[in-house]
Amino acid sequence: MTPPQRQRREPAPEPPKPQEGEDRNPERMYVVAGPDGERAELDLVTLIVARAADPPPSASPEQAALLRLCAAPLSVAELSAYLSLPFSAMGVLITELLTADLVTARSPIVRQALPDRSLLEAVMNGLQRL
Repeated sequence: MTPPQRQRREPAPEPPKPQEGEDRNPERMYVVAGPDGERAELDLVTLIVARAADPPPSASPEQAALLRLCAAPLSVAELSAYLSLPFSAMGVLITELLTADLVTARSPIVRQALPDRSLLEAVMNGLQRL
């Protein structure tokens, strides 16, 4: 029995060069996120809402896109997915917008693991009276 022969792979084709006016390679994350500094305490489910309808002219393209998306409350995870940016970069962008007072952050509602016993007894008594 003879072993199978390997087939040679052809070299991968070069990617097409961008035409004039087309988007080029995306910027590196440290360019988008800016220098490291203090960051707001954000969770993946923290809701972000824009305060103004239109972004200011000084906003970066990522900040402007984030402000347009936040016309209705969106979580940080959703914003990260829509803008195709990692959570760390989103944290920096949202912190910048929070310090500029362009967005507000709302923490999610934390629910108790077990409901209050007195509330359950009051509901049960009310249902028994019906």
